[in-house]
Amino acid sequence: MALFGGLFSKEKKESLDKGLEKTKESFFTKLGKAVAGKSKVDDDVLDELEEVLITSDVGVDTTIKIIQRIEERVARDKYLGVEELDKILKEEIAGLLSENNVQDLKDFTLPDVKKPYVIMVVGVNGVGKTTTIGKLSAQYKNAGYNVVLGAADTFRAAAVDQIKLWGERVGVPVIAKGMNTDPSAVAFEAVEYGVKNNADVVIIDTAGRLHNKVNLMNELTKIKRVMQKFVPEAPHDVMLVLDGSTGQNAMIQAREFTKATEVTSMAITKLDGTAKGGVVIGISEEFKIPVKYIGVGEKVDDLQVFNKAEFVDSLFNK
Repeated sequence: MALFGGLFSKEKKESLDKGLEKTKESFFTKLGKAVAGKSKVDDDVLDELEEVLITSDVGVDTTIKIIQRIEERVARDKYLGVEELDKILKEEIAGLLSENNVQDLKDFTLPDVKKPYVIMVVGVNGVGKTTTIGKLSAQYKNAGYNVVLGAADTFRAAAVDQIKLWGERVGVPVIAKGMNTDPSAVAFEAVEYGVKNNADVVIIDTAGRLHNKVNLMNELTKIKRVMQKFVPEAPHDVMLVLDGSTGQNAMIQAREFTKATEVTSMAITKLDGTAKGGVVIGISEEFKIPVKYIGVGEKVDDLQVFNKAEFVDSLFNK
């Protein structure tokens, strides 16, 4: 039975299917080679499957858990044919992800908190951080919210300019002070503007790279502290943006950022251009931090809320 339960529109489901095409093609090609000439799921097939999952960027720890679950089924059911492997694999991945007790978003509705809801976005340069902010602001505006953007990645002129362009495109105000200005001052003004103008959500871009982890931690802590002068609970969400096309490097970045600051959500971008989409499974399972959004294409609507069941269904939808 399909896991697709109607939470997505037909268009979004098709976009998700299309965005995962390269991952699916690579995964099932490897899987087909692994079971070629075999009739039942035995130790040799499981060894091959382990290699398929690891080379598909699912991650070692998550792969081991998946293999253990399949081994338990093989032991329980005594005989499983390789023709059943797709179905078993789909069920066990979906089951593993559903057990992490992280609730998926249904849409772009903001949590019920005192406004403005403040999102601080972190991530290294080049992962699609600013584009994700722009698409997210468009989605929130389309949902009827008043949005303010803060261009606090002041180490790169391109980042400031890109945020401004997104603001013009979407039709939302952008607070910017230019390059080489104090990022915390930008964040302060953005939140201040949001409070005074009854904004529903304020999204703050931050520097993608500082000299070391201590500098990064200190800078993000300072930005948080100044925002709290206007909104004591800010930031409500620290969102880490990761580039899915980098595979295990995205996993490494997630580990580094979660050590440097409290990350409360993730967005994984560029899944449409890569065969490394399996990394979403590993990141979602390993960190137990909500993967809120995934990027599966160039259009604004291709930034989708991440739903574990929908994702696994699309991954196995041949």
